[in-house]
Amino acid sequence: MEQIAICAAAFLGGIVSGFAGFAFSAVAGAILLHVLAPILAIPLMMSCTIVSQAATLAAFRRFVDWREALPMIVGGVAGLPIGLGLLVLAQPTAYRIAFGTFLVSYAIYMLVKKPTSSFADLAGSRLHSAVGFVGGLVGGFTAMPGALPVIWCELRGVAREQQRGIVQPFILGMQVLAVTILAMRPGVIRGELPRYTLLALPALAAGVILGLFLFSRIDNARFRAATLWLLVVSGVAMML
Repeated sequence: MEQIAICAAAFLGGIVSGFAGFAFSAVAGAILLHVLAPILAIPLMMSCTIVSQAATLAAFRRFVDWREALPMIVGGVAGLPIGLGLLVLAQPTAYRIAFGTFLVSYAIYMLVKKPTSSFADLAGSRLHSAVGFVGGLVGGFTAMPGALPVIWCELRGVAREQQRGIVQPFILGMQVLAVTILAMRPGVIRGELPRYTLLALPALAAGVILGLFLFSRIDNARFRAATLWLLVVSGVAMML
């Protein structure tokens, strides 16, 4: 049952990651956190996210905007170790519930509200770094660093391809850094992690391919709605 659950989580998370460019952990975590301990499930989700992000970024490489992504990554580098400390040293349930409630509330509000471009001119490296800092902090103890950067892009009316070109490099950078930091801490990365990651890879690849196919079949309005619903799923997953 454990192996079936890992493959199912990787496949479903891969579909979402291929389609939206984020929220792998929101979907996969709803399954994995019921069959694996968090200290194993979260590094597994991070490892699978690295693979899915690297694969899908190859398809969207021409849309990568390093002017926005790099400051965000710099901020995330500062916030991520704090989040990982909460994961390893504490039980961050209250933090997850609070941020999950925020995500659900924000996404539902934006679903019933007409799209606006009132924040379109908000930019600057300091703002991007601040968003990255909070995204990295949250990602450290949830394996979901992309939620806040997605909100930031949504507020500014960023088109779906450009959104992926900003958010996905950030997610990839945060997950690589997180796994590296965890691997340097004795006893955190367990021996099962490489085996479980290899087990998940075929299902993950199939899911990502299907997700990319679905992405190519929808317009911006539907993508926006799907992204907001995925934020709802992410928020609910954090609160469970």
